[in-house]
Amino acid sequence: MTEALFREDAYLQNATGQVTGHTPEGGLILDRTIFYPQGGGQPGDGGSVSWGRGRLSVATTIKGEGDDIILIPSEPAPLPPVGTDVRQSLDWMRRHGHMRIHTALHLLSVVIPLPVTGGSISANKGRLDFQMFEPIEDKAALEAALNDLIERDLVVTDDWISEAELEANPAIVKTMSVSPPRGQGRVRLVRIGHGRSQVDLQPCGGTHVARTAEIGRIRLGKVEKKGRDNRRVSIHLD
Repeated sequence: MTEALFREDAYLQNATGQVTGHTPEGGLILDRTIFYPQGGGQPGDGGSVSWGRGRLSVATTIKGEGDDIILIPSEPAPLPPVGTDVRQSLDWMRRHGHMRIHTALHLLSVVIPLPVTGGSISANKGRLDFQMFEPIEDKAALEAALNDLIERDLVVTDDWISEAELEANPAIVKTMSVSPPRGQGRVRLVRIGHGRSQVDLQPCGGTHVARTAEIGRIRLGKVEKKGRDNRRVSIHLD
């Protein structure tokens, strides 16, 4: 089991850890990590791991068996032995881009209140696919509404509810293609705004900025028809 340090502090850029295992493919498993594993449309983190005179470049991170998180080296290289204490360093610029885009996509689902059928995140752009029968009439107005939410500098927080509570409130699940993971007894929620200023609440396991103003200005990109009932809406960091 790998302790997910990024879950408690998405801004943690360096941390220690201990090697608990290797995978047959050459991946590295630690007892605790700051690296987010690919999932929910968000890419896995990269960076580096160092120990003694050794250093390993991490290309990405994925989920393993159970609660294991696997660091994937950029190229085949000798791994630190099991039991070795290591220092982890995150590719922060890339991760922070993911956090900004991911949070902006939550807000995009607010200004386009339609079922989400897919999504993707990168460090400077992202997109959501919506079940959208009619084209967007005023793209400029949509972009203005999105940036207005960002500029309100709303606080972004997370909380946990039981699976039973989620079942009782199915409307908070916006994604049609991916359901929140079941079987652990609880589900993580990400909330944007607080009290009367709350604008969004949905299950999500990704990393986000602490306040919406940190996203910066967003530019709306292409709106593409993807199938009979779906349209893809892209956003870019301006």
